[in-house]
Amino acid sequence: MPPNHNSIVSVPLLKVTDLNAWYGAAHILHDIDLHVGRGEVVALMGRNGAGKSTTLKSIMNLMLKRNGQVHFLGHALEGKQSYEVARLGLGYVPEDRRVFTELTVKENLMTGRQMPRSWPDGGVGLNWTIESIYELFPNLAPMQNRLAGSMSGGEQQMLTVARTLMGNPFLVLLDEPSEGVAPLVVEQMVLMILALKERGASVLLSEQNIHFARLVSDRAYVLEKGAIRYTGSMQDLAENEEVRRSYLAL
Repeated sequence: MPPNHNSIVSVPLLKVTDLNAWYGAAHILHDIDLHVGRGEVVALMGRNGAGKSTTLKSIMNLMLKRNGQVHFLGHALEGKQSYEVARLGLGYVPEDRRVFTELTVKENLMTGRQMPRSWPDGGVGLNWTIESIYELFPNLAPMQNRLAGSMSGGEQQMLTVARTLMGNPFLVLLDEPSEGVAPLVVEQMVLMILALKERGASVLLSEQNIHFARLVSDRAYVLEKGAIRYTGSMQDLAENEEVRRSYLAL
């Protein structure tokens, strides 16, 4: 039985306050405030260069220079290495598909495997298995003994997401999942996000495609030049032509 959405989104899962980040001397993010509730899908939207990917990297402590507060499941992430952040149950799927090209599909999946997780409040936890991953991404099953380096870009994208799920994350940071992939892959990404949500997990989705975001997201933040310009429900954003024209239109 899927968790009751109204009862869980109020639980703070990820909270970001006054987040700033730099590439060298270039100040990229400016005082970002956002939060993601348990069982919630939140879209981080904006054009290329708006700061979406940098926000996700900063949350994972992958930026050399950043400040601000990031709390996940009540843990302050400042000073933690990225692998320590991942061990807390925060998954990250980068835009550039980082598969192990000399390993098979199944071997790639096993590299991401972590123990099953239980929610701190004792709720039923997360336990993705190879079998449940193949059910979610049926295209991967017949490829399990194939080298990842021989896969298409869209197939590698599916594999990267699937490998992240093998870590049983409570929340997934998902960077541009619909960009440059075939419609079939996009469809499977939608099903994957909805499956996570049904299990009570959450997603912070970096995306430009409002049609894709609208299929899965509850709320949205819109970034422009590293600052949040709009926040509201996904439905309100989809209906707000002025905001979409100002910050999302190409």
